[in-house]
Amino acid sequence: MKMDTQNMLLLKGIYLAPYMQVATNLIGKKRHAGGNMFRHQMDTLAILIDYGYIDGILLKAACIHDVIEDIPDFNHNLILGLDSESGQVYELVLEVTKKTGQLKSEYLRGIIDHGSRRAKILKTADRISNMISLGFVTSPEFIERYCDETELYVFPIALEVDYDMYQELIQLVITRRQYLEQIGYFDAKHRDN
Repeated sequence: MKMDTQNMLLLKGIYLAPYMQVATNLIGKKRHAGGNMFRHQMDTLAILIDYGYIDGILLKAACIHDVIEDIPDFNHNLILGLDSESGQVYELVLEVTKKTGQLKSEYLRGIIDHGSRRAKILKTADRISNMISLGFVTSPEFIERYCDETELYVFPIALEVDYDMYQELIQLVITRRQYLEQIGYFDAKHRDN
């Protein structure tokens, strides 16, 4: 979606830089698909803007959505002191943060059943970023598990909050499954069973 002047002015008024600074703590955190977690935060932010979300709390949370989960003993006061919305941003980040020891299925089910609209939108944008990154993953088992998880847990979240984002996720899953077919993964899997 092309950004109009009104949305540009709204975005201009959102205090993102301090949240981006906090996100730079993720620069050294590697991703399975390569790159680092800081870039993933920025990708998620860009996906939200691409879909027309100009909501300060949502965009700020996108910048730091993995900080608490991926940095052990992160000082949450660094977030809470950023601006007048930081408490709401922090609560949203907590909604999309998997707790230590929590099963991924339990975590995603919790977002489906109890997540706020913002948490569901953020989780959908997060998963779009993750699914795009799967193009650089070489483990067929990981790709299959991630596609299954997306279909089972994230499709219902996306369908509830943003049909266009849901459609993109469907296409991403289709292309990843096509890749698995092209490399003969399913044939080899059936032979092994």
